[in-house]
Amino acid sequence: MADPKDKGKIKEAVKRRKREVYEPVKPAMQLGFIHNNVDCIGCRACEIACKDKNGLMPGPRFRRVMYVEGGTFPDVFAYKVNMSCNHCAEPACLPTCPTGAIYKRAKDGIVDIDSTLCIGCRRCEAACPFGAPQFIPETNIVSKCNLCVDEIDAGRKPYCVMACMMRVLDVGPIDKLRDGTHETKARGPNDYVVRQVQSMADPELTNPSIVFVPHSKGAVKKDDKP
Repeated sequence: MADPKDKGKIKEAVKRRKREVYEPVKPAMQLGFIHNNVDCIGCRACEIACKDKNGLMPGPRFRRVMYVEGGTFPDVFAYKVNMSCNHCAEPACLPTCPTGAIYKRAKDGIVDIDSTLCIGCRRCEAACPFGAPQFIPETNIVSKCNLCVDEIDAGRKPYCVMACMMRVLDVGPIDKLRDGTHETKARGPNDYVVRQVQSMADPELTNPSIVFVPHSKGAVKKDDKP
């Protein structure tokens, strides 16, 4: 929970929040992720780099590598799906926050949390269809991937992206990642991308800023459009 000296600040934030009419932020440019489900080897270097960067204890994981397996011998398959906060165009977490601790940056669409205003109510955790907000028991607040804003503001890439030895994870303007005009090693010249893969929540819920190069068994539908 926030320090007791911040209680006045939190009360004012709650009052202000009650007076506000929620209007989605439309950033000048929306950053997002691309992940290649086919070439990912599941080494979890991105997970480790993220936990190290954010000083996370065992339990919370801002970035998660999920293994998907299926089929019947001899027609079997396996691939990996890598996700964190998707910095959605219409984040479900943001309007549920009673203090306004969650906000979306106007310049690049990054969704972040002001820890000094978070009261640990966990409403955002319940609202997010992708499981991005993570409750941190040691501090009694919720936190999540903020796309390493300090690195982004310094002109660098997030820790997870830099740790990926296969270069299957990258970040960039989501519209360019979707149409293939952003230079990235995560997408080959003959690859296509999709907004949704199997076992993932419907992207129509929040318009997440992520695309995947899908495994043939993982694609829900081919769609390069936002």
